Amino acid sequence: MNAPATTSKAMYWTGWVLSILPLPLMIMGGIMKVTKNPQVVEGFQKAGHPVDLATPIGIIELVCVAIFLFPRTAVLGAILLAAYLGGAVCSHVLNQDPLMNSLMPAIFGVVLWLGLWLRDARLRALLPFTSKV
Repeated sequence: MNAPATTSKAMYWTGWVLSILPLPLMIMGGIMKVTKNPQVVEGFQKAGHPVDLATPIGIIELVCVAIFLFPRTAVLGAILLAAYLGGAVCSHVLNQDPLMNSLMPAIFGVVLWLGLWLRDARLRALLPFTSKV
């Protein structure tokens, strides 16, 4: 399997932009969970989740974002964020939340992975969108 030789500057920077787009909302969400913002408390109660879990979940979210931001650990961070966001989708679906609430974490995950794929030639070699016959 031949790895792509290089990543163009445009592809690299587009990848970083896509990678970073969802992160401010995730960082804000993590901080709101750690500080037990009243909206978070209300959301946890509505979802039937113990409010005591807000802080550890927020810390996990922030750690996953931090791991994703470092190029050497970005793939691990993307895997962890995909798992975290999958849990968010599951929670929204089980609570029969509006469709957009259920889709947003999935969209974030796709955008994060697409951004990483664009900026990391090793990942493109591992997960090519084209096949050579």
